[in-house]
Amino acid sequence: MLGTGDAGVLLREQGLDVPMSDGKAAYFNYYWLRDNCPSSFDPETRERVFDVFDMAEAPRAASAAISGGMLEIHWQGSGHVSRLPLDQLSAYAGGSRRPDNADLPRKAWYGDHYDKIARFAHADLMADKSHIRDWAEVMLTDGVALLTGLPDTDEALTDTAGLIGHVRPSYFGKVFEVKTHIKPTNLAFTSKALPLHTDLPDEDLAPGIQFLHCLANTVAGGNSIFADGLAVAEDFRALYPEEFKLLVETDVPYFCEHDSFDMRARQRVIELDAHGNISGVTISQHHADIFDLPQKDLDRFYPAFCRFGRMMRDDKYLMRFRLNAGECIVFDNHRIVHGRAAYSATSGSRHLRGCYTDRGELRSTYRVLAGERRFK
Repeated sequence: MLGTGDAGVLLREQGLDVPMSDGKAAYFNYYWLRDNCPSSFDPETRERVFDVFDMAEAPRAASAAISGGMLEIHWQGSGHVSRLPLDQLSAYAGGSRRPDNADLPRKAWYGDHYDKIARFAHADLMADKSHIRDWAEVMLTDGVALLTGLPDTDEALTDTAGLIGHVRPSYFGKVFEVKTHIKPTNLAFTSKALPLHTDLPDEDLAPGIQFLHCLANTVAGGNSIFADGLAVAEDFRALYPEEFKLLVETDVPYFCEHDSFDMRARQRVIELDAHGNISGVTISQHHADIFDLPQKDLDRFYPAFCRFGRMMRDDKYLMRFRLNAGECIVFDNHRIVHGRAAYSATSGSRHLRGCYTDRGELRSTYRVLAGERRFK
């Protein structure tokens, strides 16, 4: 079938050629056009209710025309009429992903970032959603923010985390207490130095966003150490492209074993997003399992892995600071590596309470508060 509709729309066997605002014609498949008719979506639930599987025959247009900025299609057989906005069609004309206002460019930062770190008062976040939007934006671009003025209550942490997502339990529970434990199940629960790492790579899907609320910190030592894994990985790619590729493509085994759990998963050291840009890192020396690659492959992998780990500890990248009572550091656990200097457990009190939310919910929160969505 080949025919011409009104306003230059060309009917083909399996789709339409539609003239766009730039003067060029774009092809659209009939299934796609019928599946994405505005009537295919429930106005209340916003879910697709049209069942493309229920079509006995492939859809065909009886006629098609452009009118008032809309593509109007009369379908054969059913008599159904679809009206699709040309600006919506334009967004999909080239086979690109749906535009996402949460897909913000990431900004690499270095060791001098502490004075520049975005700070948000807890009271402001609780009172005005525009501050939550700004906080979510910073988390997407910088991967870290400092919240101030959190009350000293059991609910303060989870209530604050709930502003950008639901608290996501780990095998340590809904929240975890970072302090000296009599029988520790994690190096963080001691007073020893904690090397730079990302949390829980031994879970199939490692936690996305981490919260650490400082309830007390009067000990000698124990300063926090943070670095932007994105900044390190970008420099690593520029200097050692072959080793970078190896860290992007190789699965590394991780584990965490104790009396009541035995967690195991595999992760990539350097993560890329859909655009091929670096989205972060996953690394933890104290949770690394025995590397089980073929021994000959380890001849190449270990030097690359160690070179990256040493680069990560360079002062160029390290942000050192003291977390004070009432502050909560929030960071992307798939991008920001963090650690801690050793401290004297008998010199005072050091107690942080932590929890996790998901990256996807952070992006969702930003999309809702920043607007520009499909359904208004």
